[in-house]
Amino acid sequence: METLILSRIQFAVNMSFHILFPVITIALGWFLFFFKVRYNATKNDKWMDIYFFWTKVFALCFALGVVSGITMSFQFGTNWPGFMNTVGNVAGPLLAYEVLTAFFLEATFLGIMLFGFRKVKPWLHTTATALVAIATTLSAFWILALNSWMHTPAGFEMVNGEAIVTDWLAVIFNPSFPYRLTHKLIASGLTASFLIAGISAYRYIKGQINTSVKTAIKTAVIVAAILIPIQIFVGDIHGINTYKYQPQKVAAMEGNWKTQKGIPFILFAIPDEKNRTNKYSLEIPKLSSLIITHDLNGEVKGLDDFKGLHPPVAAVFWSFRIMIITGLAMLFVSWFGIWFYIRGKNPPNFYYKILWYMTFSGWIATLAGWYVTEVGRQPYLVQGILKTSDAVTKVPGSHVALSLVIYLVIYAVLFVAFISTLFYMARNHQDKILDKTQFDPTTGQRRALMGVATFNK
Repeated sequence: METLILSRIQFAVNMSFHILFPVITIALGWFLFFFKVRYNATKNDKWMDIYFFWTKVFALCFALGVVSGITMSFQFGTNWPGFMNTVGNVAGPLLAYEVLTAFFLEATFLGIMLFGFRKVKPWLHTTATALVAIATTLSAFWILALNSWMHTPAGFEMVNGEAIVTDWLAVIFNPSFPYRLTHKLIASGLTASFLIAGISAYRYIKGQINTSVKTAIKTAVIVAAILIPIQIFVGDIHGINTYKYQPQKVAAMEGNWKTQKGIPFILFAIPDEKNRTNKYSLEIPKLSSLIITHDLNGEVKGLDDFKGLHPPVAAVFWSFRIMIITGLAMLFVSWFGIWFYIRGKNPPNFYYKILWYMTFSGWIATLAGWYVTEVGRQPYLVQGILKTSDAVTKVPGSHVALSLVIYLVIYAVLFVAFISTLFYMARNHQDKILDKTQFDPTTGQRRALMGVATFNK
């Protein structure tokens, strides 16, 4: 297999593994801040029990995210030297900003968040939690700024084959950045919501029927139910923006081969790229035109207008539908739970099993959406500037294949270890109750000379 294909597979494997963890921590940091604030306001121990359990999950995700992110950055030099040679003046500073601001801030205050509850004053511990949440969002800001620029480059000029920045504000706030950042942040919120709801439901099923578990489930379901409609709206305007700047990607998502008016939305089909048609197509008339142009008879560009310059159709087509189907399932499940909570009732037992089964539904939707985004940019690495084939390394394919196998083995082990550890923690978690002899729930201050709250089983 040639070096280009192997390098693309290797980066896809690394990115697919890496993104699983930031997409959790970005929103989970804000969940933790909410749990801590609720405890400060109510002095109800259940909020701290939720907080302590999910700080452990956050730390685990943070560690795996850092490790996989470092190896991914190495590939810019080992597998894609042409990328930095061409656009390093843009990518280098943005990656550096992410490290110098977001990562250092998160790493500094993470220690206080994880281990400082018994050692610092409550207000400082809450502040540290807030700063960690801010740092995770700031990290997403810089990474999405770079990724969005790769799709809709702006604020630069090409000089001797290199991208030279002329306007940093235009680089950062490029045409697709606001939509991509918002879409990703909401996706993180949904991923974290279903993770919290699913793991908590698992604990409930295993017999941990207590107020902290029920509260965690209710909180996560409410957040998911609120975010889903917002995500649908954001996804709509994001799609319109994508069509403006990358119509070939939208054409692949829709399986639309010819420019025409009133195109249907294809529910199911088998794209045949060789014959440039769809087999066994099941369609809803004119719906795609309505979605893309907000006009039933609106004209939409087809793939035939971009021969040789459009992405692989089947991969983008099916990834888009997996994302949509998963999102609709999340919508139904979260609103089903809300129906019970509004009526002041607990959901039936089978609902907790559904939540458990959908623990990682956010991962599925995120990966599917990411494949739509990244595969949909092909054959370009940077839209209109740098083709993927022009950036790949000259290293023999056998070398890339060897490193790919090593990555696959390591990531498989780490993935299994993560899932196993997550459910082990869920099965063996013990509720912790604040020792009121040393902690004043009214003032939030310690009564003991050491000035810290202690915990007993």
